[in-house]
Amino acid sequence: MNERIRIGISSCLLGQRVRYDANHKLDTYITQTLGRHFEFLPVCPEVAIGLGVPRPPIRLVGDPNDPRAVGVKDPSLDVTARLAAYGRDQAERLGAISGYILKSRSPSCGMERVKVYGQGGAGRPGRGVYAAAFMAERPELPVEEEGRLGDPTLRANFIERVFAYRRWQRLVEEGLTARRLVAFHTAHKLTLMSHGERGDPLGRLVARAGSGDRRALGEEYLRRFMEILARPATRARHTNVLMHVLGYLRRSLDPEDRRELRELIEQYRTSALPLSVPTTLLRHHFRRHPDPWIARQVYLYPDPRELALRDAV
Repeated sequence: MNERIRIGISSCLLGQRVRYDANHKLDTYITQTLGRHFEFLPVCPEVAIGLGVPRPPIRLVGDPNDPRAVGVKDPSLDVTARLAAYGRDQAERLGAISGYILKSRSPSCGMERVKVYGQGGAGRPGRGVYAAAFMAERPELPVEEEGRLGDPTLRANFIERVFAYRRWQRLVEEGLTARRLVAFHTAHKLTLMSHGERGDPLGRLVARAGSGDRRALGEEYLRRFMEILARPATRARHTNVLMHVLGYLRRSLDPEDRRELRELIEQYRTSALPLSVPTTLLRHHFRRHPDPWIARQVYLYPDPRELALRDAV
């Protein structure tokens, strides 16, 4: 796939001078690394609702669960309703995006840990007004802050979710059928396992695809699927998946090859090696000893761009 995946993003992270002080927050990892594969759709909600550049700064006040966005120097400037309305509007207008990167700690765009001020100063953290409204309308969409992308585990999780969400979008574009839903679910069995999914509750949902309202079932499947993927995979979970995959080769490999794989998996578990080492060797052995079920697994055979972007976890 050569398409550039569309991602919503806070405009300041691309170097656009849209902040209250007419400055920007250019993030070179986003522009130089992610930008090779993603098409960014920049949004600055504060500019979009007419606050201008430069502008009086705003902050969050009141209830952290339902804060208001008001002027720092002029509390009578209340833009809460406008930011929330714009968030709901963009959730619909940006329907084709596959993810969103927000500016951290922003009273409009912050995803979490945004200061909310009360009578005693900054209290419990909250969420930016625009971000809260947008995410409430699109709870299944992969969303992350640029600050959290510095964490290798969170970065890999966001990238994985973006590519998974885009695969779902392609499925819907082709037409949601029972056969395609079964194929999608089957291709992600190992991926779901790496995120701690036990049993196959999604599989029981898929089994109902041949009857009833397929669109409603698809929406429920996507919601639950993305909820599972939002739980970052861990080394322990990856190790379980790798050992499970090794089981498919137990009759094909000689004892020395099996021992080598087990040793590499153990070295990955103890952080001595990146995940790419055991998965690369597994793919090598499956080229020699093909398995039709394994060949369909996104876990071992993701989009090459996803492999290029994900750091070792």
